[in-house]
Amino acid sequence: MTTPPAEGLLFHVAAPPTPVERLMLLADQYVQHNDTLDRLLQARSQSQPDVHAASAQQLAAATRTAIKAVTDERLFQSHELSDAVVRLQQLAFLSSASADHRLPMARTLTALAPEAAMGCADTLAHEIRRRRGSTSDAPDHRLTATHRTALWEIACGNVVATRSLGRQYVHYRDERVLIGTLRSLEANGLAERVPQSAPSAYVDGPLQDRVRLTPAGTTALAAAISSPPASRAPGTTPAPAPTAAKTATRSR
Repeated sequence: MTTPPAEGLLFHVAAPPTPVERLMLLADQYVQHNDTLDRLLQARSQSQPDVHAASAQQLAAATRTAIKAVTDERLFQSHELSDAVVRLQQLAFLSSASADHRLPMARTLTALAPEAAMGCADTLAHEIRRRRGSTSDAPDHRLTATHRTALWEIACGNVVATRSLGRQYVHYRDERVLIGTLRSLEANGLAERVPQSAPSAYVDGPLQDRVRLTPAGTTALAAAISSPPASRAPGTTPAPAPTAAKTATRSR
């Protein structure tokens, strides 16, 4: 049987994620996993002490798949790229090992996984750009430095939203993310809030809304970090380095 041409299909087949996007999606999976463990820990759940094991093993498998996607790019093995692959191998090992531990230790073993996966995505994007030039399609709209920084923080699992007395608040960890920025990203279909999916900020407090990238947000951020830095106009401020760590703050 011959394969029908793409234009003859009765439905749209989404393109598979690029290796950079795959690493970003992996980071999101780790964020969701950690949020689930945090909620279980706060609920002091004892009925299913190993409820996290299946999720941890799935994450280990997803990480190994991401490693294969990176190696299949057949890029020159620079020190940076080699280190990124090693970090991913460590993530796969830690995730698999966490399945054999109770919740507190299991949560510790995957605590830094989202940012590690995002760091590897950034390294891979840099190496692809350096070796092959910019091969990604230009996004529909250019991200501002503020939007790019916010998308990065969201992808790392550093942003949650809450409501209190009729007002909305954004809580962030490293780089500043304002409520106006979040609303702009939501309006453009780049970010979304998942109600009551993140742990509470304090004991017996209400669950928070995890802010996550939409598929369009993942594509936009992947394109941004895979493209050459744009020349900036005088007086504009470049996006801060993703690895920069600052004192924890919050905005509203």
